Amino acid sequence: MRRGRGHGGGGVSASLAALLCCGCVMVLAGAAAAQGPRLPSAYKTLRGDAPRVVAKGGFSGVFPDSSSDAYSFALIASAPGTTLWCDVQLTKDGVGVCLRDINMNNCTNVAHTYQARKRTYVIDGVRKNGWFALDFTKDELQSVSLTQAIWSRTYRFDSVGYSILSVTDLLSIVKQPSVWLNVQHDTFYKEHGLNMRNYILSIQKRVSVDYISSPELGFLQNISGTVHRKTKLVFSFLDKSLLDHSINQTYGSLLSNLTLIKSIASGIMVPKTYIWPVTKDNYLQPSTSIVAEAHNAGLEIYASDFANDRIIPYNYSYDPLAEYLNFISDGGFSVDGVLSEHPITASEAIGCFANLNSSETGHGEPLVISHNGASGDYPDCTDLAYNSAINDGADVIDCPVQVTSDGVLMCMSSINLLDTTNVQGTTFSSLSSVVPEIQATAGIFTFNLTWDDINSSTLKPKISSPVSDYYLVRNPRYTNQGKFLNLSDFLAIGMDKDLSGVMIIIENAAFVAKSLGIDIVDSVNAALSAAGYDNQTTKQVLIQSKDSAVLVKLKQQKTKCKLVYTLPLGIGDASTSSLEAMKKFADAVVVDRKSVFTLSQDFAIRQNSLVKDLQSAGLAVYAQVFRNEFVSQPLDFFADETVEINYYVQSFNLSGIITDFPKTVRRYKKNTCTGLGNDMPNYMQRIDVGSLYQLLQPFKAQPPSVPPMPTLNASSVEEAPLPPVASRNGSGGSSSGAETPGAPPAAAHKATVSTGMLFVMVFTALLI
Repeated sequence: MRRGRGHGGGGVSASLAALLCCGCVMVLAGAAAAQGPRLPSAYKTLRGDAPRVVAKGGFSGVFPDSSSDAYSFALIASAPGTTLWCDVQLTKDGVGVCLRDINMNNCTNVAHTYQARKRTYVIDGVRKNGWFALDFTKDELQSVSLTQAIWSRTYRFDSVGYSILSVTDLLSIVKQPSVWLNVQHDTFYKEHGLNMRNYILSIQKRVSVDYISSPELGFLQNISGTVHRKTKLVFSFLDKSLLDHSINQTYGSLLSNLTLIKSIASGIMVPKTYIWPVTKDNYLQPSTSIVAEAHNAGLEIYASDFANDRIIPYNYSYDPLAEYLNFISDGGFSVDGVLSEHPITASEAIGCFANLNSSETGHGEPLVISHNGASGDYPDCTDLAYNSAINDGADVIDCPVQVTSDGVLMCMSSINLLDTTNVQGTTFSSLSSVVPEIQATAGIFTFNLTWDDINSSTLKPKISSPVSDYYLVRNPRYTNQGKFLNLSDFLAIGMDKDLSGVMIIIENAAFVAKSLGIDIVDSVNAALSAAGYDNQTTKQVLIQSKDSAVLVKLKQQKTKCKLVYTLPLGIGDASTSSLEAMKKFADAVVVDRKSVFTLSQDFAIRQNSLVKDLQSAGLAVYAQVFRNEFVSQPLDFFADETVEINYYVQSFNLSGIITDFPKTVRRYKKNTCTGLGNDMPNYMQRIDVGSLYQLLQPFKAQPPSVPPMPTLNASSVEEAPLPPVASRNGSGGSSSGAETPGAPPAAAHKATVSTGMLFVMVFTALLI
């Protein structure tokens, strides 16, 4: 889903390049001493070296592909020795330029600049309409600007006005880079009187080229023996059914003839799916043997198509770093390099996360705290979600406590069953009603059903989809799988497993006391005691609530539990009076990630002072909710949840991270780089949040400025005490004979109709 679109113009800005290379973004780069290579590791590449990071068009996941800043930033934010990829196209006067697509309309504003020069060509047997480099001279292209080619990415850097670069221009931008030239359409250019081979040979004295790749084996054969000996030739595979027109063989047939390829090239590049095939419903199949076959043939093998902001197989839980690891270590083999549009993530994977000690445990801070279990992979608060969270390395698992109509305490992320179950499609749908104390819209609530109803085969859980507006869904094979747990069963799991503790979340306590006749605070205390938590010291119990009255009551009861206050949403600072008020009843606070930064259209404008103020007041801070989906983070974190986690850990002394994906945070805590001090590599140093916004300011391309976020005051924290608990009527519930909250309108209507019928019958009898 595109967040907007525009067209840029003008020339390259020297000030922007200077800011990128020397200014605030350089927080990533650190000192020169921090750029040393990772210690040797057991990489199963052809020669045992670390896999190579190849930056496709530079850091094209943020900046327009093949722009000066994309190339510069790739070298700043990635591993030393990162190779810069250029897709070479030829102009009318035979100059090679770096353009992502042969059709310039897909990556420039050429349609705006040269409206009348649209053409039609047949390329690899396919008819294409658009604007093509061979119809323009290099000088004519100086008035054309590069734009972002992927519509899900921000368009704002289009307005900077990046010029199209020639291959030789690369050397004037970055010093001594490792360069990879990709020649995709030699046959097409040859058909129109342009010679790619001659161009490549003409620039050899000016440009040191490390790699030349092509999906046309005939082209590689044609230049073999004429390029420098240090230049590696790599044959690029396309879809197996397509034809390599230079030799009239399909790529599928060539896959079984690696000996032929070895006689011409030193390596092959394949799409990711050649190595890890994917099912139609987007799950991984077993890996193929192509890596081993290539290595056995003496060929290096590179994997392509890596980008953080694409939908990757659900097995990776939207974690791009996990995908890289499956190609370099976790899959039992290692490719020799990866072609990535987000080279910082590839660098992290190779330099800091490959071959980690899987048996390493420990419950040090920041604690890994689940959010409704591992809810990124399984339906909230189900046995599957909790077991997955434990297996994925959570230190603490959480239970948001809800109440059934027969008074059973259970774990469910929402009191409204419409949010978390398939109740709308069951016979319970008739129970829909409006309960103003809970929400203004109709719902079907846990207190409308008994525990047996909720635990029946009729009602099934429903996996959460917090970013469904972007058509991103979670683990669809398990959409309605798992069983709900009552609080007693949850606490038994917490006691039995290797956990630091459990977090109990109490909401709506006043409503439950007044309308359902249940003291939820005392009920939770009783459940903890019955589960044996009162008689042990190894398991910590945290009780979290956004209602200060709940925590005040527990404080008055001299509880041994750690009391955690959930801050209101949308605040950016806390007044002294609010800090003093919170310290009276809370040991810690939960801060929403959206309160840490002031955002404008996904750009971070500034970091708020909230976390620092809370910690200065002596309150421990837990941050929530961390999610892997690439639309969940500000653009400053490059669609990489590990970059975001790294920022929070290095910037704040957090006591805990609350996450839908415990595995991602646990893996971060095991990384081999953040403990290296001055030797920590650039790509693992804390980024400078807000720098992308600053880079756009000279071009008036930044998103709109927004005012500072509100300050939390004591009046927003302090609450009246919880009301007395009303007496319960029967098993379900209301006091003094009042109607049960949430009674369906149909039932009330039925009662009214019955009363009216009785009145008519009596009146008729009197008339007779």
